[in-house]
Amino acid sequence: MNVRKCHDHAMRAVVLAGCTALVLSLTGTGAQAQPRDAARQTLGAGDGWGAYGTGTTGGAQADAEHVYTVTTWEQFRAALKNGGSAPKIIKVKGMIDAVSEGCDAFAAEGYDFQKYLAAYDPAVWGHDKPVSGEQEELRAASAAGQDKAIKATVPANTTIIGVGKNSGILGGSLQIKGVDNVIVRNLTIEAPVDCFPQWDPTDDNKTGAWNSEYDGVVVYGSTHVWIDHNTLTDGRHPDSSLPSYFGKVFQRHDGLLDVVRGSNYVTVSWNSFNDHDKTMLIGNSDSATADDTGKLKVTLHHNRFEGIVERAPRVRFGQVDSYNNHFVVTKGQKWGYVYGIGKESRLVAEHNAFTLAQGISPAKILKKWNEAPVTANGNVVNGKAVDLIAVHNAEIPGETLQSGAGWTPALRAGVDPAKAVPGIVGARAGAGRVC
Repeated sequence: MNVRKCHDHAMRAVVLAGCTALVLSLTGTGAQAQPRDAARQTLGAGDGWGAYGTGTTGGAQADAEHVYTVTTWEQFRAALKNGGSAPKIIKVKGMIDAVSEGCDAFAAEGYDFQKYLAAYDPAVWGHDKPVSGEQEELRAASAAGQDKAIKATVPANTTIIGVGKNSGILGGSLQIKGVDNVIVRNLTIEAPVDCFPQWDPTDDNKTGAWNSEYDGVVVYGSTHVWIDHNTLTDGRHPDSSLPSYFGKVFQRHDGLLDVVRGSNYVTVSWNSFNDHDKTMLIGNSDSATADDTGKLKVTLHHNRFEGIVERAPRVRFGQVDSYNNHFVVTKGQKWGYVYGIGKESRLVAEHNAFTLAQGISPAKILKKWNEAPVTANGNVVNGKAVDLIAVHNAEIPGETLQSGAGWTPALRAGVDPAKAVPGIVGARAGAGRVC
């Protein structure tokens, strides 16, 4: 029997009033008391793929010398470097800005965006070859400067946690790369803005496109990662504010959270994903067979997605368990799909709730990119049970999906009725609500 920390039905009323000071994680007949300090809490036994094997403890065992409170981006990156992979806890206090000096601080001498537009205007450059020349070289140099400044490399055995209700990171990119045992909690993460997007005239069937870099959080070749109670959003820089050049949106965002390149045993729980286009990749390339086959085991539960266009998530290769999430699509918003069914994926999507504005068909919740089976049971749309595969196949027969992912999730912290999910997740998901 698994009892979810602070979220079982018997404690629901207490939780909504404020989390109890002491939380319990129960497995079988044993009980383990979690510490009062949220910074030392660990992922509960049985709570998704992140609990598999050795589990995810982050920096829970950090000694006093490896507990840091930071208020600036410089302090944050310095704390990450201190002590190597020794257990560490980094407490982020307030909103820290990775781009406090603005984009101009990264620009290489001689780079001029107006000259860039003039040089690569399709009327001048055409659509047959990638851009090259002085302004592209200066753009690339400028981009390299931003890349160096806004990425923060997270070592193994680390917990990063926001202090209170209004702490987080503006414009930085957390790189969880090639390590084991990391926890990220209680942060508001405003997606990085690419200061120097590249124009690719050959993209989008040779109509051209602006391509950007930088995800809010990247899990790359890493294991045992817990992403919990964060708010990830475009924040002050929504796509609606972006201009267009050469007839294409000047895209300055990439993903909010990507899990890629052989990453494994990841739990993503109780987060709020807001107002973003390409939200989450689990597996970033059809050609990554060698890295990703048998890996990319990820659990998503009790997350809230609103104002999301697509990729919530798009899945390749992985055994992904998505349950008890709430997806909201509002009237008039741009929307493509929720779940992308990609190469060799084995997605189980069960007991989720979808709130769709009037006139939006649930057939588009699933999007077929490649031939791969999917399990989709017990889901509700606007409070009513809907067979997502059946409605998809009926309305989009050219993308017929196979039913039955071929595996049954065993690591779940407790499953709520799908009809109750909007209220439960609305009250508990996102930064500032950690028990």
